[in-house]
Amino acid sequence: MSGTSEGSTPAADLDRSAVTESDIQASPRRDAPEGTDSGPATSSAYRAVFATAPLAMAVVDREGLVTDANEALGTLLGGGAEGLIGQVAADLLDLASDARTWHDYREVLRGRQAGLRCTRRLKQPDGHSLWAQVTVALLDGDPSGVLLSVADISAHRDLQARLRHLQMHDPVTRLPNRTLFFERVSAALEAESYEQGGTGRIGLCYLDIDGFKAVNDTLGHRVGDRLLAAVAERLTECAKEAGRPRPSVPLVARLGGDEFALLVEDSTGTEQLADLAESVLKALQAPFDLAGHRLNVSASIGVVERHAAGTTATGLMQAADTTLYWAKVDGKDRWTLFDPERNAHLMTRQALASTLRPAIERGEFRLEYQPLVGMADGRLRGVEALVRWDHPNFGLLPPNRFVALAEEDGSIVPLGRWVLATACRQARSWQVEHPEEPPLFVSVNVAVRQVWDSDLVADVAEILAETGLPPQLLQLELTESAVMGSAGRPLQALQALSDMGVNIAIDDFGTGYSNLAYLSRLPVSVLKLDGSFVRGFQYEGAGAPPNPADQVVVEAMIDLAHRLGLTVTAECVETSAQASRLRSIGCDTGQGWLYSRPVAPDRISELLESAAYAVRNP
Repeated sequence: MSGTSEGSTPAADLDRSAVTESDIQASPRRDAPEGTDSGPATSSAYRAVFATAPLAMAVVDREGLVTDANEALGTLLGGGAEGLIGQVAADLLDLASDARTWHDYREVLRGRQAGLRCTRRLKQPDGHSLWAQVTVALLDGDPSGVLLSVADISAHRDLQARLRHLQMHDPVTRLPNRTLFFERVSAALEAESYEQGGTGRIGLCYLDIDGFKAVNDTLGHRVGDRLLAAVAERLTECAKEAGRPRPSVPLVARLGGDEFALLVEDSTGTEQLADLAESVLKALQAPFDLAGHRLNVSASIGVVERHAAGTTATGLMQAADTTLYWAKVDGKDRWTLFDPERNAHLMTRQALASTLRPAIERGEFRLEYQPLVGMADGRLRGVEALVRWDHPNFGLLPPNRFVALAEEDGSIVPLGRWVLATACRQARSWQVEHPEEPPLFVSVNVAVRQVWDSDLVADVAEILAETGLPPQLLQLELTESAVMGSAGRPLQALQALSDMGVNIAIDDFGTGYSNLAYLSRLPVSVLKLDGSFVRGFQYEGAGAPPNPADQVVVEAMIDLAHRLGLTVTAECVETSAQASRLRSIGCDTGQGWLYSRPVAPDRISELLESAAYAVRNP
């Protein structure tokens, strides 16, 4: 009889946990009652019970040799009881296979410990194996030996294995489920799993079926389940094919819904994971014929491959989930590799989104102002207010880092109200400080959500009344796509603001809808040409000549605007050659680094105080 302290359950290919257990019973030894004979091992009653008991038992002396055994033990071990006499009990029952059990067993033999219980997988001479629970206990009143008993628990273990298999596998696809998958991932990330050999790396393909919900909604869950089972079969084949030249086959699991994962232990690098992802995409491209329906599906796959050391199961899955999201955003029916830089950007974006509203309440925002200059004389006409977030961790952030986030979560409404009030207050302050000079107008960007989610007209009226700024010194900028599609409430708001005396400007004109029919009907007073047109004028001296098409387009837009009674501001004016050409075709005002970068309010005050009252290139 051979044995082992470790062994496989029927789900051994998916369960690597150790099956040895040792339960030390530390109760003190009881002394034999006074007046008894030498002990129960010598009584005839004991002999009869010992011989006929269905429980397999043996008496072992202090040296560990079997001195007596009943027939039940002989039958259990595949021989007669007589043949067990004189044999080493530890060899028969594999008690020396692990250090802890071997130590405890010797302690019992020496009388220092009352007993122990452990589980062993024993192999019989005919090749069959059984699971046995071995109990070793001191004999009361007999210091010369211990009683050893063995119970066959194979049926119980088999039942446990079947129950575990049901618990750890998905009933639809018969694949390992999320629980078992995480067990395998956690085991693969334990140090002893990769320090004893292998590549020390781990890879994961995390995927879901594009448009699976539509299958369930239109054809029913029965067809949906059959599709999941068919997908599972193809994924399993891909895993087998990928594992043929390697020592292990990737584990395929269904994590829930239409989500699947392929775990690659001891991966050889990103190329191996990329090949696996490509094979999965190709395998799923073939149509599925199910219940009279031909279905064409695709998958999005997030691929993660890294060193196992320092990686956690949670971290691995978070990276895979994030990468799967990227694959869907990038267009679906593709695999995407985890990118630490892209993830860092995403984490920063999430951090900004979560702190945006509190930052408004804490007053972490400030305004800078970029001059708007008359093209004809270079004199300062107005300023555009540009919001900055003075973030405690990320430093000074420009609008493109947070305005879209503010529009998404609605915080653009309180932020926009603060910007509007601050800009109007500052413009009124300049007007009061320099009464002898023509007052500057201030231009403030407005998001469409501010029109829908707040009473913008009431806010503007209240702020103008509080600050004392004349309405004609306020200009509100909206993007072309927002203004050109205005109807209903937004159009009514723009009209009310215009009737109030506020100027309305279309920002980035020429890049959106460019619906000229709308332009004639909207209460717009200013067009701001997008900088992409102005950049076509940037060549000077011996450089390449300017793009004539850009000049024709810009000239036509300026002429159209003037015919409609509108003024034109050119954005991104960076060189004197650009300014000269824009001036020659009638552009009214310019804005850009030729004149000034966005600056603090004090710098605008200095410009107002200058004798020339004109903006020069700083």
